[in-house]
Amino acid sequence: MRYTVLIFLSACIGAVCSGQFKNDRPNIIFIIGDDISIDDIGAYGNTYARTPHIDDLAAQGLRFNNMYVTSSSCSPSRVSILTGRYPHNTGAAELHSPVPSHLVYFPELLKASGYYTALAGKWHEGPNTSRAYDTILADKAANGEGGEAQWEQLYLNRPKEKPFFFWLAAYDAHRDWSADSSFKKPFKASEVLVPATLADDEATRKDLASYYNEISRLDESVGLLVRRLKEDGQLQNTVIVFIADNSRPFPGSKTRVNDRGLKTPFIFYWPEKIKSAAVVNALVSSIDIAPTFLRLAGLQPAATIHGTDFTWLLKEPKAAFRTFIFGEHNWHDYEAYERSVRSKDFLYIFNGRPHLDNGGPIDANQSPSAKSLKKLRTSGSLTSLQADVFINPRPVEELYDLRKDSAQLVNVALNPLYSNAINQYRGILTRWQRETGDTKPDRLTPDWYDRKTGAVLQEKGVRGEMPGAARKADRINVKSVF
Repeated sequence: MRYTVLIFLSACIGAVCSGQFKNDRPNIIFIIGDDISIDDIGAYGNTYARTPHIDDLAAQGLRFNNMYVTSSSCSPSRVSILTGRYPHNTGAAELHSPVPSHLVYFPELLKASGYYTALAGKWHEGPNTSRAYDTILADKAANGEGGEAQWEQLYLNRPKEKPFFFWLAAYDAHRDWSADSSFKKPFKASEVLVPATLADDEATRKDLASYYNEISRLDESVGLLVRRLKEDGQLQNTVIVFIADNSRPFPGSKTRVNDRGLKTPFIFYWPEKIKSAAVVNALVSSIDIAPTFLRLAGLQPAATIHGTDFTWLLKEPKAAFRTFIFGEHNWHDYEAYERSVRSKDFLYIFNGRPHLDNGGPIDANQSPSAKSLKKLRTSGSLTSLQADVFINPRPVEELYDLRKDSAQLVNVALNPLYSNAINQYRGILTRWQRETGDTKPDRLTPDWYDRKTGAVLQEKGVRGEMPGAARKADRINVKSVF
């Protein structure tokens, strides 16, 4: 397969030399926020959020209501987008794991075909991905506290004779907070929407206000970039996509494999081709982004890319796309093995470590919001949704009937009325795991921190067996039928 990839890259380079690829192909700007939930963006109905520039993109483009990342964990989610593969198929299923060199990263195909490719901000995918970019601006001091400080200069200093692809990776809105003093009008504790997973108290509201400030800082940077493109006459033929790598860094969201963890904002703006705003309700996975960008550039995806391009949704926003969405949660500060499959009607979750809770990664479970939940727990005042992060042991299987329970509150896995449904979805997940090479090792990477106190454990730095490693899942290039 490596030789196939090399031949493909060589063909792209040859095509550029022969002039086959024209420079009127669209520029592509991929903006990826860090730890932002779909319901914390104004365009998705949050009337407290101040995201006017992102909202403008949605008001003139496509707003995807059912885009899902493959993992609610930073680097596995990003690697999945970069390679068009599920995390366990990348050899980098766990946080802070570098993606192997033998895989193809979609920006390198754009680069080989004549695009100027650049990354600015968070570079979290390992050193091998450097070959995909002409320029990498990863210096944190130069990028500023939010990660957006070099966006405009990157655009101004690009080679003007080439179409460009920018991977703009903000640090916003990742903890620790740094935007509280960045605005003339920072959020007050009273000016936030408290999710049902959290306590509605002053400490949580202040925590959320700081989070909102970081989202607004990112939004301001989006607005400045769009204005610059418009002034230069580049906006019409530039695709601008906004997404987040995973959900908010609060208990009950980040690292979860339900909608609260995997559903992400996704806005697709392209004024030259998208003439009127629309809403896309089709199920789409983040592994589908890579082949879509390649198709827009006139390229075919490499054989290593498992996703399917969704370009027809740009013309037919009401069309269907995927039947099933798959997600996974592997080690992220704490030992974990969770898998999920979702359709428009059901969500099925398998928990391979039922004796372990899922209170989120350390930045979430040691946050002020988490401490507020712990106080409520002590007083016996938690709602069932707030208590979910403390459940131990967890059920091995969960099934939610989304036709009646869109909030995914009532687990019907043991309800006899759903025996056919759970058998069906269990079978779908098992088949997907088999086809994609997923494995459940006995010796996973252990907890590096105490789940209650956050104290560093002596196991910190110890790595176990990566899911998929035993079957060499990163070498499997047969797309799942799903």
